[in-house]
Amino acid sequence: MQNRKIHKVVIAGGGTAGWMVAAGLAKLLGKTLDITLVESDVIGTVGVGEATIPTILTYHELLKIKEQEFLAAVQGTFKLGIAFENWRDVGKDYIHSFGWTGKDSWAAGFQHFWLKGRKLGISREYGEYCKEWVAAKRNRFAVLPNMGLNYAYHIDASLYAQFLRKIAEEHGARRHEGQIRTVHQHPESGYITGLELDSGLRIDGDLFVDCTGFRGLLIEQTLKAGYEDWTHWLPCNSAVAVQTEAVGPPIPYTRSIAHEAGWQWRIPLQHRVGNGIVFSRDHWSDQQATDKLLGNVQGKTLTEPRVLRFAAGQRRRHWYRNCVAVGLSSGFIEPLESTSIHLIQRSTIRLMQMFPYDGIRQPDVDEFNKQMSFEIENVRDFIILHYHVTERTDSSFWRHCRSMEIPDSLQHRIELFRQTGRVFKVPTELFGENSWIQVMLGQGLTPEQYHPIVNMMDDEELQRFLSGIHDAANRLVDQLPEHQRFIDHYCKMM
Repeated sequence: MQNRKIHKVVIAGGGTAGWMVAAGLAKLLGKTLDITLVESDVIGTVGVGEATIPTILTYHELLKIKEQEFLAAVQGTFKLGIAFENWRDVGKDYIHSFGWTGKDSWAAGFQHFWLKGRKLGISREYGEYCKEWVAAKRNRFAVLPNMGLNYAYHIDASLYAQFLRKIAEEHGARRHEGQIRTVHQHPESGYITGLELDSGLRIDGDLFVDCTGFRGLLIEQTLKAGYEDWTHWLPCNSAVAVQTEAVGPPIPYTRSIAHEAGWQWRIPLQHRVGNGIVFSRDHWSDQQATDKLLGNVQGKTLTEPRVLRFAAGQRRRHWYRNCVAVGLSSGFIEPLESTSIHLIQRSTIRLMQMFPYDGIRQPDVDEFNKQMSFEIENVRDFIILHYHVTERTDSSFWRHCRSMEIPDSLQHRIELFRQTGRVFKVPTELFGENSWIQVMLGQGLTPEQYHPIVNMMDDEELQRFLSGIHDAANRLVDQLPEHQRFIDHYCKMM
């Protein structure tokens, strides 16, 4: 089985994950593959992953997706970052924006110059030196040449799956409707050989991609790949989601509003707003969370509140035998930094880069698992940072988060920044230095010192340096239209 050439690829499950895989494989490798996707209209998808990060533009470039056509189809808006409200403490807010803040020197990042300016009383709020932050605060946006603004999207996830399905089917992928009744395995190797549907139809394949969501029908229920549970670091284990009517023009950022036992998202689309609350069942009941959510939404509700259960963590093996888990079946980290679709994208691209045409080889499997685990563990640490570095003591939930033990890898980053102001990006990790700095400062972590190279500037030079960056960001944003006006011109839904 291991040495058999891979020709037939069977994707179990649709939704964003299934159709991202199908579209990628069909468009970029389809001439050499037979691709089948199995999904059931009876089984719903989670469908609430409506916020993205800038890496999605890379995936769309690979598929040659036209941005305006895509945004109109998914009723999308633009996203310049995430506003974190009440995370540091009640009434204290900040924005984690995309792009870069200020200008670095060869020896030290911009934060060191800002720190000295802060001691002198001449520094503004850290974000004011980032054009994406300024544009978000002023509700302005435009697509500029050469990525003059770094951005992502807010999208309707269900419409996105439909959009990707069209691409996949145009390039030869086939869809079979039906529920999977039996997963057939080779009696000796344990490799999956076929999926039998409730209709009796059997779909055989060489490589199987599990996109069946939290249940992990192939990777876990069948192959027992194992799960590494991170709920001791990420205590939120439930969510309630609801859609509401839009009551005003969409803002170009996601809102993340912390509450006593979790946090609430608010994602503006062209036609509605996506809302949800992520919470810990150890601190709130489903009813308490639902009441909190409905008491804080704006506009008429369009759907009934829907409760979701999850456990933060990852599969011990993302690729096991001839099955690759993608999306929720491979693991889950709550949507605080909008990483779910990114991790689907990374799994898809990584699978294409390491595609086992001539048969599955263990070094490929091991490398795939190593890279996926490394990437998701760095995302995990970044999410834990938001909970652990906080000044909130107003509830048992936040007191627990402040006092809980955290991974050594994260503890090192925190202490490095606290004591020296330094941040280093780990090669191939998702979040760059600017992201770590914005969140650590935003959560109230102030370094004890700055790099001595900053003292090469006298106080007047430093003031001119900081003012020049601030003024340049504002001059650019002055030229931008309001977010709604740009959408109306660029990608208004029909």
